[in-house]
Amino acid sequence: MTTTHTVRTHKSSEALAAPEQLAGKLAALAAEHDRPLDDAAVDMVINRVIDNAAVATASLGRAPVVSARGQAENHPYTPGSTVFGLPQTQRVSPEWAAWANGVAVRELDYHDTFLAADYSHPGDNIPPILAVAQHVGATGEQLLKGLLTGYEIQIDLVKGICLHEHKIDHVAHLGPSAAVGIGTLLRLPQETIFQAIGQALHTTTATRQSRKGDISTWKAHAPAFAGKMAVEAVDRALRGQTSPSPIYEGEDGFIAWLLSGPSARYEVPLPDAGEPLTGILDSYTKEHSAEYQAQAWIDLARRLGTERPELRDPANIARIVLHTSHHTHYVIGSGANDPQKYDPTASRETLDHSIPYIVAVALQDGRWHHVDSYAPERAARPDTVELWHKITTVEDAEWTRRYHSLDLSEKAFGGRIEIELTSGETVIDEIAVADAHPLGARPFGRAEYENKLRTLADGVLADSEVDRFLALAARLPELTADELTGLTVTPIEPVPAAPKGLF
Repeated sequence: MTTTHTVRTHKSSEALAAPEQLAGKLAALAAEHDRPLDDAAVDMVINRVIDNAAVATASLGRAPVVSARGQAENHPYTPGSTVFGLPQTQRVSPEWAAWANGVAVRELDYHDTFLAADYSHPGDNIPPILAVAQHVGATGEQLLKGLLTGYEIQIDLVKGICLHEHKIDHVAHLGPSAAVGIGTLLRLPQETIFQAIGQALHTTTATRQSRKGDISTWKAHAPAFAGKMAVEAVDRALRGQTSPSPIYEGEDGFIAWLLSGPSARYEVPLPDAGEPLTGILDSYTKEHSAEYQAQAWIDLARRLGTERPELRDPANIARIVLHTSHHTHYVIGSGANDPQKYDPTASRETLDHSIPYIVAVALQDGRWHHVDSYAPERAARPDTVELWHKITTVEDAEWTRRYHSLDLSEKAFGGRIEIELTSGETVIDEIAVADAHPLGARPFGRAEYENKLRTLADGVLADSEVDRFLALAARLPELTADELTGLTVTPIEPVPAAPKGLF
């Protein structure tokens, strides 16, 4: 059972005790250390640990990951934490491991997602919580409980509080969720977790310009920064340092000035005491390396292009209109009014947030590849550019309603495609969810997660390294502290050296 908590601004003259604040309620949830475990949720944690390792492996040589890893290498620490791409014996300070691993996981926009009132990639909780677990010598069971808490809190905040409406980046929900996950991991008292939440939120609030226009490499760094700040917030709270309070409800707080203002009310659902934490089961991973709202469209486009090859030739197409949700239209569609979304020289980060580009390439190629589909020469192909520029989006009220529905049986992230051919024929089709979604044509299970790692590790990791990691991850709930250090990967070839910075 869950209880929905109303959150609103309180004047300074209105006393609001810490346990009655949203941060206090989140801390109380995190401090209930012996909740029963749900078998399906436990299994899904293992899947997501595998998923994170897969996408991190595929990004080990990419510039943002090389840079972040280089920064981490310059902060060696004992006992410390491991970093994807480095030997298990090479340890760094946990906040820097959270940073480097967070960038590796996020760089390709290829891991799990949850979408409701706001957006999230709850797998971003894993790097900071795992880094702290390795550093303090926690067991697999402790890590498991911390991850279940981190997922739960981020997903519950995303269900109740919309950030993007006010152009606040979604990582503002990640800082608090990672902090409470670490609090559960360490079995911290409620008051300490409460203080860590306040600091984590206060230091991780930023605008959505990082996902607007010509999108930069900071898109991968933003959640890693939130994870790093969560580790540091817990450290300060453990040292007795306090935080702005009430952080959400204060007269000059988060809701009053960064969200909908002093008169706004938000409804945040939280599991009752004694209930298992199952929020992770509401999330879903990606089969394709692209913004989640593109997943279903890739599946539809590649099917249409395979069934009707004539749709791949722009000479046959008058126009293509995607009828979709508010988010898809205004964030990754033509409604964003970003000329970069139609620019063949745009960055990879921009192209993976351009649904017109993604549909054009998936339609022509009948597949999606995390590297090839974004290659500069692929984006600049003349027939692709011509087709791409004939694709626009419009918001459809019904698809927006389904996008925001809390009924998971009807919640949808796709839409309806209308292709007007030069012959006068119109092709109409639609898709609600991606093939890999739990309600899709080919839902992901353990075998698919393992295959994703094997596919992305091809040529990067030895088969024996993949086998080792998968066997270890499958035993997550029973891992000892020594075994937990093995939840990383070391490639066949040394990783690229990082460019020189300040340290």
